[in-house]
Amino acid sequence: MYWRLLLTSLVCSVAMGGTLAPAAGQSYPSRPITLVVPFPPGGSTSIVGRTVADKMSEILGQQIVVDNRGGAGGTVGTRAVAKSAPDGYTILLGYTGTLAIGPTLRKNAGYDPRKDFAPIGMIGHAPNSLVVHPSTPAKSVQELIAHAKKNPGKVNYGSAGVGTVSHVSGEYFANAAGVKLMHIPYKGTGPALADLVGGHIPMAFAPIPATHGPMSQGLLRGLAVTSSKRSSLVPDLPTIAESGVKDFEASLYYGLVAPAGTPRDVIDRLNKALREALATADVKKRLTNDGAEAVPGSPEDYGAHIDRDEKRWSAVVKASGASEN
Repeated sequence: MYWRLLLTSLVCSVAMGGTLAPAAGQSYPSRPITLVVPFPPGGSTSIVGRTVADKMSEILGQQIVVDNRGGAGGTVGTRAVAKSAPDGYTILLGYTGTLAIGPTLRKNAGYDPRKDFAPIGMIGHAPNSLVVHPSTPAKSVQELIAHAKKNPGKVNYGSAGVGTVSHVSGEYFANAAGVKLMHIPYKGTGPALADLVGGHIPMAFAPIPATHGPMSQGLLRGLAVTSSKRSSLVPDLPTIAESGVKDFEASLYYGLVAPAGTPRDVIDRLNKALREALATADVKKRLTNDGAEAVPGSPEDYGAHIDRDEKRWSAVVKASGASEN
């Protein structure tokens, strides 16, 4: 009788465990999620991150708190997430600058974009824009190149920090155009644009989501976009390639990743919420209004993109001569 009771107890325990395990997985998320944006507020990463976080919060039924954690061109916040608990409650706004450029540009980035993260899904992409202060004499890319050639090493450009796409785009442009520019790194796009609008620097490469407002208000003059095609948000701006710098192309990609080891059911739950968010009219509109285009996909799709993007940008970094110093 004793053994029969024990066996019955074990069977019940196993049965209960089998029913409880899915319930535990389905209960995610049971508390707020932190989305680390590895740059200060005001830049494109914050704009894009908050746009999807707001809608995903509604879908998941739990708040996604955006935590701007800037420093070292985005590598500080990125490294922190790589070392976070893989439980789905700390995730990262992935970005070309941190996942594709930083590991090549910085000898000690402190993370491997392929090994230390579990891709959740791509959000979308947006071109950078080449913008100048209205007092700058150049009204086109060719005029800017001519101005820089007359003043070698005296034309400054601001960026969101060493290793960001805005930094490497500037080095890439200078190398391709045959000019010498002086790089001024800031702690994020917001501070860089604040100084540009204030006339403290003459030009910058910055994401359209962050420059569209100042351009429309006449605070900045747009000269070109860095993508291979014109942006639907600023269709009058030519591409840099159209402007005479052959084959120039430098676009930004955004996505969500979690620390490596995050359970697959959690990744799938977040991917589903992200895709649902990107399918809504208001998120599409907000991204479009900020110069970005939604590109939903699977975790595997985003993982493959991270691999391709890192290979492409590592070649650009080496060719441009950019370094972490």
